[in-house]
Amino acid sequence: MFMNRMKKIVICLFLSVGLVGCRIYRVYERPDMPVTDSLYQRIESSGDTSSLAALSWKELFTDPYLQQLIEEGIRNNTDLNIARLKVQEAEALLKASKLAYVPSFSFSPQGTVTSVDGNKASKSYNLAVSAEWELDIFGKLTNAKRGAQAALEQSEAYRQAVQTQLVATIANSYYTLLMLDKQVDISTRTAENWEENLRTMKALKKAGQATEMAVAQTEASKLSVDASLSSLQQQVVEMENTLSALLGTASRSIPRSTLDGQVFPETLSAGVPLQLLQRRPDIRQSEAALAEAYYITNQARAAFYPSITLSGSAGWTNAAGGAIVNPGQWLLSAVGSLVQPLFNRGQNTANLKIAKAQQEEALLSFRQSLLDAGTEVNNALAQWQGARQRLMLDEQQVVALESAVRSSELLMRYTSQNYLEVLTARQTLLQAELSAASDRFDEIQGIINLYHALGGGY
Repeated sequence: MFMNRMKKIVICLFLSVGLVGCRIYRVYERPDMPVTDSLYQRIESSGDTSSLAALSWKELFTDPYLQQLIEEGIRNNTDLNIARLKVQEAEALLKASKLAYVPSFSFSPQGTVTSVDGNKASKSYNLAVSAEWELDIFGKLTNAKRGAQAALEQSEAYRQAVQTQLVATIANSYYTLLMLDKQVDISTRTAENWEENLRTMKALKKAGQATEMAVAQTEASKLSVDASLSSLQQQVVEMENTLSALLGTASRSIPRSTLDGQVFPETLSAGVPLQLLQRRPDIRQSEAALAEAYYITNQARAAFYPSITLSGSAGWTNAAGGAIVNPGQWLLSAVGSLVQPLFNRGQNTANLKIAKAQQEEALLSFRQSLLDAGTEVNNALAQWQGARQRLMLDEQQVVALESAVRSSELLMRYTSQNYLEVLTARQTLLQAELSAASDRFDEIQGIINLYHALGGGY
């Protein structure tokens, strides 16, 4: 009779596993994302499936000074080192979840001394080792382990995201310094031009060919350029301080080359949108969060089913209560328990609803991360293309203005043209060079932003 009941219980258990296992044990699969195919719709491309992000940062940023700075930042940056520690924490949690499959053992020695009405004390002892093992029939431990694996993938993706951001920020700061150096050089020459302009105006005033107002206006313009130069020099120091903090070092002067000496690829390819799912660490982090939410939902479902635990103990005891030195006897026990939740004030139902809602939130966040990534790629490509077009026009303008300066100098030498016109032509040329330097930096920044938006830098 007893055996028949046990058979029925076992059969019911296996039927339950068969009914719920297809849902509780199912492995996470990436949901369909129709939006992926249209992420680059507004960008004209050659259809090349290669991506700029396939280059290592050393291949893209060839400046040796910048490479040294990036290597130093990867070693010392505080945020990146914290991200590495978070990965170690997630690895420890995953290891703990895997060890949940292994029985737990504990040693629990006990001893008692009993004396009644002053009689001789009786002593007893129990030296037992107990073990407990939960059977993972309904997937609680499996989903906990898979969730911990997803959490580790999140931490690893986060570390990679921090590194890609760090590489892009160091590169951007470095090229900002080069642009500021270029602007300081141009502004210094502009200040020298205005100084010469002021001397000329004072000479013309003495000769009766200029007024006091013209001299005052020229001096005011020169002072404005001097103030601008001082502001640029301040920005150089502040940028060096910012970059030093990124590198995890005290403020110092940053060794560097020149803006004109930088070399980058002539053509850039964004590849295909599907590559963002593999390359962008923030997208992988978002998908890992979705996978973790999926397994948490499975855990919430598994909470509705029984928990089956096997436990037992073995040890040495003198159960008769003799002296502790007296021989004892073996103590053996084995217990199997099944706990089926019946009523817990709706807590399991509430937990399942919460888990489903959080899984839906994670899905929406994953979808939005794709949209944001597509926007960043589109904006970076547009920035690079726009700056490149402006730079071509700037270079043509500089060539034309250089010709104008040479012509004005020749006219002044062989005709009665006023020297003030030569100074004006030089000033216009310097302003055009400033615009060209700014657009050159904007072009480089577009390359950096595109590289980062495509998931490069790791």
